[in-house]
Amino acid sequence: MLNRSLAERHPCFAEGRPNNKGRIHLPVSPSCNIACKFCSRVPDEYKEHPGVASKVISPQEAVEVVRKSLELCPDITVAGIAGPGDTLATPHALETFRLVGREFPDIIKCMSTNGLKLPQKADEIIEVGIDTLTVTVNAVDPLILAELCGGIVWQGEYLTGVKAAEILIRNQLEGIQRVTDAGITVKINTVLVPEINGEHIEEIAETVADLGVHIYNLIPLIPRHELAHCKEPDCSQIDAARRVAEQHVQVFRHCQHCRADSIGIPGQSEFRNQVYNKLEAADTFSHG
Repeated sequence: MLNRSLAERHPCFAEGRPNNKGRIHLPVSPSCNIACKFCSRVPDEYKEHPGVASKVISPQEAVEVVRKSLELCPDITVAGIAGPGDTLATPHALETFRLVGREFPDIIKCMSTNGLKLPQKADEIIEVGIDTLTVTVNAVDPLILAELCGGIVWQGEYLTGVKAAEILIRNQLEGIQRVTDAGITVKINTVLVPEINGEHIEEIAETVADLGVHIYNLIPLIPRHELAHCKEPDCSQIDAARRVAEQHVQVFRHCQHCRADSIGIPGQSEFRNQVYNKLEAADTFSHG
């Protein structure tokens, strides 16, 4: 069952209508260890979709961002890290949460990951005190996932195809089980690509529900990069997928598709430019 306090204080876990609480996304993760075929995380000032940030900041700068953000928007209750790279591909995200947690002990610590390194980082996630974890699971069938993920960086090698997909799925499911067993609230994101995983949503939802996942979120594909030829799902396709999924797990229905450097109350206020434009930071991102 979803924690009542999270439903009241975390905008991504609100039940029913949005709860008018804010979040800070801290773009401290500079690189990624998988290559999703729909992903092209070039730094950008204007696009409003997940994985995009105007720059990458350091863990130390992140503490100052939280301080300034709370001054601008006292309704912020969550400090999240959702990119622009993967949070477990480098140590920066967990170090940021350690620093933020010391100065702002009451803020909810929320992290997103692709899950490739989740089993080996689970103990550290628990030790740092992550309150909520989002894992992007786009398929639990390797043949389907291979159509969505071009490859992974694993044990010093770049692997592709079904082999890469098998490793990613195995690690995701093992890691999810470990963190739910530890009492961490878990949300699953799935990018809905109707012609690839549209008929696979129920299997994903049922699989993650069996692992103790609390809430499930479907993100419509933004056609780009290697999947630029695919069609964005329409409202009827999104609704149908949600109805199938909610037979097994609670479905989140008011996602705002936030950037990796968003600040404020989703859909109501945005203070990103007022905070990040004052920082001078590296703007690099890599898939290595």
